[in-house]
Amino acid sequence: MARIVMKFGGTSMAGTERIRTVAKLVAREVAQGNEVAVVVSAMAGETDRLVNFCREANPRYDPAEYDVVVAAGEQITSGLLALTLQAMGVPARSWLGWQLPIRTEEAHARARILDIETGALLAAMGRGEVAVIPGFQGMMDDGRISTLGRGGSDTSAVAVAAAVEADRCDIYTDVDGVYTTDPRIVARARKLDYVTYEEMLELASVGAKVLQTRSVGLAMKMGVRVQVLSSFVEGDEAPKRGTMIVSDEEIEEHQMERQLITGIAHDKNEAKIIVTRVPDRPGGVANIFGPLAAAGINVDMIIQNVGRDKGETDVTFTVPAADLLRSIDLL
Repeated sequence: MARIVMKFGGTSMAGTERIRTVAKLVAREVAQGNEVAVVVSAMAGETDRLVNFCREANPRYDPAEYDVVVAAGEQITSGLLALTLQAMGVPARSWLGWQLPIRTEEAHARARILDIETGALLAAMGRGEVAVIPGFQGMMDDGRISTLGRGGSDTSAVAVAAAVEADRCDIYTDVDGVYTTDPRIVARARKLDYVTYEEMLELASVGAKVLQTRSVGLAMKMGVRVQVLSSFVEGDEAPKRGTMIVSDEEIEEHQMERQLITGIAHDKNEAKIIVTRVPDRPGGVANIFGPLAAAGINVDMIIQNVGRDKGETDVTFTVPAADLLRSIDLL
């Protein structure tokens, strides 16, 4: 018997038919005698819809009320999956973020998980009950709902897996693993059987959309074995083996000789900024990045070159495209 956390993304939860397929995958693990917790995302497109509602209601919305609204998407899918499992004869119940609870820091819309209470959760799983947990959300010390930021359900799944000491965390998506590059662009892309945490973290940070960066970093920190596989299966067939994301030590057990290059990724959502004629003296570059850091703008890929004139340097860096105009204003 194993203890497994299964996570299903928005495309996997997109409608009752897809949820029924997810329920069959969960029931298969239960039938094998495994203890199962499931973390779910909102239906594909639902979070965007809820965010737009917030903006229409109040362009300068209160982040605390924003969290109340956008957390609803995952609450709906967790309840629907629990209902579907019950209809199949599989004991299940939903556990909302405040019910466990999943405690987070005091930061609406971008909270980080502090700890998860697991006593009641483990007791329910030990009785053979599937625990269905909405991803992306938690609770602050004042009792208000908090959310982890976009893509936070992957992080929720890894955090739950770490808290219950799961044997692995299976993250189901619309692709059947991690490829050497995007198979929609390169026909000869090859699926990888194993990837290290460090390699996956690098691929995710430069554009690979399979996993959210924060979740990979947390898995590496907590030693959670993660498998990426597809929920898109026909009928009652078992899902194909996916890609395991593990430590260097585990990979060395499986691959004596490893390739030097694991994969290639690209990101269309990054913008490049070049600042020229920066004074080449202590603190000169810090004057650029200080205001950006204070505004919470993530800076990546910094390159510093010798300027045209003596005593000057040119600085090139990238920021998320959505933050480009705000970055220019700060500079």
